[in-house]
Formats: sequence, structure tokens, C-alpha cells
Amino acid sequence: MRGYCRNNLCSSRPQRSFGIGIIMAVCTLSAFVQCSDVPGNSAPVAEATVSVTEPNPEAQAMNVATVSLPSNDTFIKVSKEAMASVVNISSSRKVGQSKESQQSPFFNDPFFRRFFGEEFEEKFKQPRRRKEQGLGSGVIVRADGYIVTNNHVVEKADELTVLFSDKRKFPAKLIGTDPKTDLAVIKVEATGLPTLPWGNSGALQVGEMVLAVGNPFGLNQTVTMGIISAVGRANMGIVDYENFIQTDAAINPGNSGGALVNLSGQLIGINTAIFSQTGGYMGIGFAIPSRMVKNVMESLIGHGKVIRGWLGVSIQELTHDLAEQFQVPNTAGALVGDVFADSPAGRAGVQRGDIIRHFNGKPVKDPTHLRSLVAETPPNSEISLSVWRDGEERELNVDIGEMPKDVTALSSPSEGQTTGKHVLSGITVQSVPSGQHSDDRGVLISHVEPDSPADRAGLRKGDILLEVNREAIRTIEDFDTVASDLEETTSVLVLLKREARTIFLTIKP
Repeated sequence: MRGYCRNNLCSSRPQRSFGIGIIMAVCTLSAFVQCSDVPGNSAPVAEATVSVTEPNPEAQAMNVATVSLPSNDTFIKVSKEAMASVVNISSSRKVGQSKESQQSPFFNDPFFRRFFGEEFEEKFKQPRRRKEQGLGSGVIVRADGYIVTNNHVVEKADELTVLFSDKRKFPAKLIGTDPKTDLAVIKVEATGLPTLPWGNSGALQVGEMVLAVGNPFGLNQTVTMGIISAVGRANMGIVDYENFIQTDAAINPGNSGGALVNLSGQLIGINTAIFSQTGGYMGIGFAIPSRMVKNVMESLIGHGKVIRGWLGVSIQELTHDLAEQFQVPNTAGALVGDVFADSPAGRAGVQRGDIIRHFNGKPVKDPTHLRSLVAETPPNSEISLSVWRDGEERELNVDIGEMPKDVTALSSPSEGQTTGKHVLSGITVQSVPSGQHSDDRGVLISHVEPDSPADRAGLRKGDILLEVNREAIRTIEDFDTVASDLEETTSVLVLLKREARTIFLTIKP
């Protein structure tokens, strides 16, 4: 995966990678780098001609459905409205060169030092600074000058300049950023600006036609067309909170922060990244859904930071094996591996081993989905939580708290002594060393035999075994007692503490 330059417009360097490569779609320029004019892979913008199908009496008689597609006028109208609200953002920052890059080889020459002395080196070795520039896009979200863009478009910038569709230029100031969603809000001193109405990203359907508007490679006011390819894309390693809209509308470097709009002219997402081998368009782009964008924007404008809801649980994916062990009908939901004692979940009675199936009436798909639902809930909100426990669903009421700055600091270290060992399904256990574990239970896994059932299940050396088949393990004697009652052909459900969280795993014979 590599970036490339075309027509003196440099593409961005890759950010976090996934698969072939995820590239944050921002175009960067450097005043001290000359871009070579090599062939690029940017996709041509196709001009779509769509005709409206006239009703066919014969087809209606045969019960064949006719589909009415949007006309050219629809695309033209939506494009004009969107282009007026999408701006070009130019960022710049001064970067100092390293001491090594400033050092001339002559300064290290002993003959040079002999004839010119040490003072000559200090006198003529001046610090050099170069200017880096970046190009991206933004969307006007309020008529009084507030603009939403990506964090990676504006991060570390010393100066921000906004170019409007009518060619006006304004300096902009940074209101706030949220790296966890890759969003940022900037503001210009202007009023009466055109805005786009907010769309409901939660109601998007795969196959729905959309337009992407931005400034790819510095080409202002570019509109591309495509469809919604997927919704709810997550676990890609781009940002902490992921719930991306995937689209095949052409998105290229420089499109970052631009608008993804539906055919009603509503803002449904902010373009942020592309999946690419070459740094250019390959038919897979990602946008942050408008619901998340609006929540982050309002929090940044109102509080200068993002305030997120907090439940206070450690959760994991519910696999088919775990679903069998917990006798739950399907794998929908999030399995609770641990509950912080002084947390909203702890005070509401949520227990380790509960499976959260519904959050405030909404079905929970997986842990990532639950995490987003909790984060989007304002603190001090009372919500209902439906959990699966002991073969049935139970309803709990939870008062959502505010996300702490450092959640990991809430977990405590542990204690115990090193003594004895026992082997079960290829694992060797011993007492937990003092200072490693805060609970008065658990045994430390000191060895996992390669290719054993435990190894295949995912147990690791250093895990602390807390439960076997829902029975608490406090000592090696407890472990021996529970293990002696197990049959060789029986699957075993274990609860482990791994680093700062607890997880359930199933060991199959």
C-alpha cells in the first residue's frame, strides 16, 4: 500500500491499516517536497443518466413490479444544495528539522574544525523549519459559522483556512476535537451560511443511493454517486468508536470531512477513510453516521469536550460455544465479563455472566453496538436493560453515568502466594503471586500445552482462572475439587481475568 502524487497534489500517508490498507482520505502537501507527476488511480466521475420507467399495463397484469428511479433533476438539485454547504479546508503547520538533518558533514570534519574553530559551527548552523500543508473538506452545520470535519484534517495545525463555494476565504479557529471518532469542529466568523438538514443515519438501507461531496486531490466541489454498500461496519482499527457507513461513491484523498447525502438532500454521514491498495478509489469508502456526528458536534460546541455515557461493564462477543453454555437462543447481545463495583451497572445489579440483549428497548447486536449505544446516551439518563440470566430474560433499570477519564485505573492489582500446581486439559496452574490480583480467588495459569484443548480455546499463560462451570475458584484445592468432577467428554466454561478485564471461554474436549 502506498500513496502517490498527481498534478503536484500529494496523497496522504497511510494511517492505521486493515486488510489491504485503510487510508484516511486527506491530501497533504509539503513546501519542501516536489511531487512527481506519475499516473494515478483516481476513478473518473461517471455521469449517470437515469430514465423514469413508464407503467406497463401488461406488466401490471402479470403482477410484475415497476421501479421508479430518481430523475436527473433530483441529482442536480441535491448536488447544488450539498456543494453550497461543503467547504475546502487548508491546514498548515511548521515542523522543525531534527538536529541530525541540520548538521552539515563539514562540521564533523576535523580539518574544518581546525581551520574555522568550534564557534563557526554554532554561528552558521541555524535551525531550519519547513511548512507542511494539508487539504481536506468540511460541512457547514450551523449558519453562524460552525463546520464539522475530521480530526485528522486539522490535528496539529497551526493555521486553518476555509474556502467556500463562492470563493470566499476565512481563517478558522479550532473549537474541539474527538480522536476517538476522528471528528472535529472548527468555526469561521461568518453568518447566514448555507447548511444541510440532518438525516437519520439509523434508518439507512443497503442499496440506497447517495452522493459524496468534497475536494479530492484539491479539486473543489466534486460530487460522486453511489449506493450504501453496508452499515454498522466496526472492528476495523481505524478509531475507538466505529459504526461506519460503507459506500461505493468515489472517495479519494482530500474527501475527508466531506458530506455523504441522501437523495432528499440530507446529511447522513461525514466521509473519513478509504479501503485501498494504491491510495486511490477502489470502490470502498467509509463515512461516520450523522447521528454520531451530531452528538459529538453538540458536545464539543456546548462543553468543549465529548461527554459520553458509561455503564461500567467489561463485555465480550457471544460466540456459538458460549451461547450453548449459557443456554441463550442466539448469539445476539454482549456477554458481561466483569462489572465495576462502583458503577451504574454494579449499582443496578448487573452480574458477571449476564448477557445484555436489549438497551433501552433496542436489540443489542454485539459488543461494539452496545458500546456505541451507551456512549451516545447522555449521563444521568435512566434506561432499561434486558439481560439473559439463568435461562431467562430479566429487566433492570440503570442510571447511566459519565465516562471516566481513565477506566483502566478503576481496576485494582491482585495478591496471593506461589504454591503447588495442577494440570487440566493441558494447563498448569499455581497460586496467584502477591500484588497481581485484588480478589481473594483465582489461580494463575503458568503453562498452556501447545495444541491442547485449552490452547485451542484461547487460554494463555498469565491468565487468572476465576471460575470453572460457574463455580468460583479461590485456591488450588478448589480447582482440584472442581476438576475431579469433570468428565473427559464434557465441555468446560471458564472465566478468566486477563490484564484489566475478565472474559468467558469454552474449552472443548
